[in-house]
Amino acid sequence: MRLYWEQPYASEFEALVVRAWSEGGKHYAVLDQTLFYPAAGGQACDTGTLNDIAVLEVREDGKAKGNIIHVLAGPLQPGARVQGRLDWAGRYRRMQRHTAEHILAQAFWRAAGWETLAVNMSSPVCTIDFSGEPDEAIIRQGEALANWAVYANAPVRAFLVDEGEIGNYPLRRAPKVAGQIRVVEIEGWDRVACGGTHLARTGEAGPIKVMKYERYKGGTRVYFMAGWEALETFSAEHALLTRLGEKFSSSILELEKPIANMRDEWYRVRSENTALKDELAERIMRELLAEFPSLTIQAQVPNSVLDMVGKRLAEWPSVLALLVAQAEDKVRYVLLKHPNRSEDLHTIWEQVLKPLGARGGGALVKLGVLPLAALYPALEAFKQHTAGS
Repeated sequence: MRLYWEQPYASEFEALVVRAWSEGGKHYAVLDQTLFYPAAGGQACDTGTLNDIAVLEVREDGKAKGNIIHVLAGPLQPGARVQGRLDWAGRYRRMQRHTAEHILAQAFWRAAGWETLAVNMSSPVCTIDFSGEPDEAIIRQGEALANWAVYANAPVRAFLVDEGEIGNYPLRRAPKVAGQIRVVEIEGWDRVACGGTHLARTGEAGPIKVMKYERYKGGTRVYFMAGWEALETFSAEHALLTRLGEKFSSSILELEKPIANMRDEWYRVRSENTALKDELAERIMRELLAEFPSLTIQAQVPNSVLDMVGKRLAEWPSVLALLVAQAEDKVRYVLLKHPNRSEDLHTIWEQVLKPLGARGGGALVKLGVLPLAALYPALEAFKQHTAGS
């Protein structure tokens, strides 16, 4: 028996274990009745405990007709009586999501005739895929209509209808099951075939907030939050904006201006910094060429310009160089040469840097890191290896 249909607000129940088995390190049980909703229709399953054994997953072995299978952290015995307890906070939030999905789907149908193609309510940010093209005005209108339906606090009821009689109950979407069909109706607002758990009144689903929307498979995917999860997200975001407002001496609705100013200043400083590093790299390269007339160079340079100096030297005819730079608790290196040098970089790396714990690689230029203690030994070993070059 599906107690979750009859008692969606209950959180505890007693049941008889009809079947129980273990397989592949997991434990399973089928009960004569359950409050645990199985994952279906875009709604995540309930969790909780059976006799204090964690219920990890709940699924159904046939769409709306099969046994409800409880996946457990430990075994149960067939014929045992069990006490079940739901994670009520999780169940209630899933009821808020699902009822909000019905409200919002009907709102977009009324706003623009958008048909609901798919839903996913497995996380706090839920999605509905609609048939219509993305349109900001329709999004805003649909959100407003949905919240008017929340304010109306309309009753929500569910009832079973024989397949042959379903034509007497106009539905928003055609049912996907046969036989007896469970219909969920929001009085004066929406009616649809659905096997999920829902609230008693629409007022419990609010607020409903569209978080974003995007083009998806020729239609529109709408992301939304509802109920406590929407309120908690709003509270967290408002607290963050308040802190930022205090830092920028601005109201939260005027934060864009000081943030834009800071961004523009950052771009300006970054551009200046890049120009200064280019200038420094050029100067260091010239000094190294003057210091090492043989053009076989070993030197420590600032980490901020290591790559820039290396790139310049690699383009200078007849250069062979090992450049190192301290980067916090390690050493970065660049081993390079101009194509007209005959030395083999890989051989140098194998004989000079690898014994010192070097990591990295490359073909035309070798890049990588060394232990901090290897900074000066690497320079000396390179000098000894290339003596006479």
